[in-house]
Formats: sequence, structure tokens, C-alpha cells
Amino acid sequence: MSITRHHTGQRMSQVVVHGDTIYLAGQVAADPAADVQEQTRQVLQKIDDLLAEAGSDKTRILSAQVWLASIGHFAQMNEIWDAWVPEGHAPARACIEARLATPDLLVEIGIIAARE
Repeated sequence: MSITRHHTGQRMSQVVVHGDTIYLAGQVAADPAADVQEQTRQVLQKIDDLLAEAGSDKTRILSAQVWLASIGHFAQMNEIWDAWVPEGHAPARACIEARLATPDLLVEIGIIAARE
């Protein structure tokens, strides 16, 4: 089975496709000065774009890992997440509090999805 990588750098690829499974690297907001809801919107838009590039979409997400800099942002992040996930297509998901790469990042999301 072939493996293809997209947006590959020294350390990581943003997308890895193995067969019909798509693995996205953890995505963070382009504007880390934004609040957690805006950062979540930006991350979800990146996920939409990367999944489309790989031949899939959010209805095919199998698993999501959400890392929050503060679990106190759980409800605010979920408000944006819940509006984004199509009804009947909620993936398996874990959400934990973690120190992210820089202090201004408030949310990071990693995805595993099926190809269409």
C-alpha cells in the first residue's frame, strides 16, 4: 500500500495518506493572538482545507485529538466544534489539557480520517 505525504518539512508532514486513511498533523491557529473560539475556527478551517486536498471531508473523520492550553476553555471550544461537526458524523474524540508549543496557542487538533 502506498504512502503519500503533503506539505512535508524536516520534522513532519501536515498530511500523510496511507491507503484510504488520512492522518493530519496537529493543527494550530494562524493568529495565536485570537481568543480560543477564533483559534478553534481557524484550526477547523485548516482541517477542512487539508482534508479536501487529501480527498475527504469532515463527515469522514474517524478520530480527533484536541489539546487545550486550559481545560477552562473546554465549553468555548466545544461551542465552535459542535457547530462544525455535521449531525450524525461525530468522530471518536479525546480532549485534554496540555502545554502547547508556545504560550499564545490555546488549541491544537489532530485528525485521522477516511478518504472518500
